[in-house]
Amino acid sequence: MTIQETPASVLASAYQRSVADYWNREKNPVNLRLGEVDGIYHHHYGIGDADWSVLEGPEETRDERITAELHRLECAQADLLLSHLGPIGPDDHLLDSGSGRGGSSLVANQRFGCHVDGISISETQVAFANEQAEKRGVADKVRFHLKNMLDTGFETGRFRAIWNNESTMYVDLSQLFPEYARMLSHGGRYVTITGCYNDAYGLPSRAVSEINAHYICDIHPRSSYFKEMARNRLVPAAVVDLTEATIPYWELRAQSPLATGIEKAFLTAYKDGSFQYLLIAADRV
Repeated sequence: MTIQETPASVLASAYQRSVADYWNREKNPVNLRLGEVDGIYHHHYGIGDADWSVLEGPEETRDERITAELHRLECAQADLLLSHLGPIGPDDHLLDSGSGRGGSSLVANQRFGCHVDGISISETQVAFANEQAEKRGVADKVRFHLKNMLDTGFETGRFRAIWNNESTMYVDLSQLFPEYARMLSHGGRYVTITGCYNDAYGLPSRAVSEINAHYICDIHPRSSYFKEMARNRLVPAAVVDLTEATIPYWELRAQSPLATGIEKAFLTAYKDGSFQYLLIAADRV
């Protein structure tokens, strides 16, 4: 018998309830408008050189051009993450931990033909993502669940790969990585793309603190990822500094009608060295 999760059974603290409430109510155009470009709704930022020609041309289509370019950059970020998952076959099971509105899970299924479970503590996100899977005819292989990434209830060794895309700042890493090590099969791959503050800078800078306040999160120091992975048999296979690669996204977004006001803090933190944007891929040994 499948046990149906309820918000009360998923949310273990007042903080988690506040995060769930934030994402249940969130209808930010910078997420929704980008997803409307092609029906793939991501909840993360972008990488790569921006096409600045979108700022030129007819004024009446300027906003549409910028939105499409921002979406192209966020899709490039998702593609980069998925390319680090290693060999994936159609019978493999993947976990999209902190799956948002489901975009990366759908792309992973399209790319590999595999099974994907997405999890979120937001009922609204889970319902939206399952609706997208139904519309695309892949609900038999892509399913979204109301679950807490610190205590998922999935069986041990179920997943060939697990990823977080900009969601680890909502949890305690010392609790997160034991759960991932449990769920990954031997030789399985974990990948995260995340913002982290630079230990060499010292404590979080003012700009990093602004980002924390904006998203009600707690950005971790870079060292915490490697320390907690090492404690849980997750051995880094690749570390890619994406800081320079993400700056064009933020510079373009700052000129977009979809800007939220947090763009200046991101650009300041990236450029002064207090904040870094990393991809970390690690194998379960």
